[in-house]
Amino acid sequence: MTMTATVRVMTPEEIAARAGGDTAFLHAPVRSTVFAERAMRLRQLARGHAMWDFLLFMADLAQAQQDRLEGFPSVPLPDADALDRAAQRGTPPLDAADWPRDPIWHGVARVIASDLRTSAPGGAKEALEKVADASGDWFERQADCLLTGVMEGLDLATAPLVAAALQVYWTHLATTLMQRGDGRGQPFGRIDDETACPCCGSRPVASITRSSGESLGQRYLHCSLCSLQWHMVRIKCPNCLSTKSLAYQALDAADASGEASQRVANAALQAETCDDCGSYLKIMHTDRDPFVEPVADDLASLTLDLLVSEAGYQRHGVNLMLLFGAPDAPPDPPPAQGGG
Repeated sequence: MTMTATVRVMTPEEIAARAGGDTAFLHAPVRSTVFAERAMRLRQLARGHAMWDFLLFMADLAQAQQDRLEGFPSVPLPDADALDRAAQRGTPPLDAADWPRDPIWHGVARVIASDLRTSAPGGAKEALEKVADASGDWFERQADCLLTGVMEGLDLATAPLVAAALQVYWTHLATTLMQRGDGRGQPFGRIDDETACPCCGSRPVASITRSSGESLGQRYLHCSLCSLQWHMVRIKCPNCLSTKSLAYQALDAADASGEASQRVANAALQAETCDDCGSYLKIMHTDRDPFVEPVADDLASLTLDLLVSEAGYQRHGVNLMLLFGAPDAPPDPPPAQGGG
């Protein structure tokens, strides 16, 4: 039997006691491995999983993303004045809703779709063919829907493929800016909306606590689009910023030992819930499982979404690899795609 249990969040004093030194505000995605690590984690999680075929297809998709990111051609980037203006306004310089997208990302989507045709399960082949043959106007309409959260007009079957190309494009933009080395320091800083990505303004897919270096024990929100991670203290709700009503919930096997709460407290993956706004966001702990990866582990833990939503909480984060219904609603498990 599967259940959830609730444990308390650490106090500010406990968090401060565990933290040492200054905390870096940003952690950039590692360009050479960002999607490859996701693919490896998805394959690891697929073993013995009820959704193994879906997770393996997502692993192939992530590897295709890594292949496309390597050698990505040069595209326009914000100049120094644009970065300064964004900083002064407290807005992200590569805002997903406003940044003029270079159409080169259409070709990325088509190549990813073509790459996956031979290994995709039968249920995905129609979507792959549609993306491989799509027009530029169709791509832009789908991107507008995905990046603004408007479901009307969004093709759910092809959305993960379109999102995959957009992730490659924005990850290229973010990592190129951060590696440009023009002596101006970080191109991204704190923005007015603490809950949004400082690079592109997107919502997080989940949060992750880091287990090494100056960020030991600190919580970072992981962007659903560009994979940038930005720091937010663990005493704040990542949706409404409340510090009053946070708790952790996790999956656990029911037994009569009375130790369920302790095992939930030590779980590598939890749902952080807020009673003030009724939202939740998954949190993953690298000190408990060093291989957790926000997008992969989120996809493999949909049962937790369902159980927490049954308790009345609404999902705050978004995973562009799996959208069902309204973006703010917890996704339903996908149907099996071939296999058994």
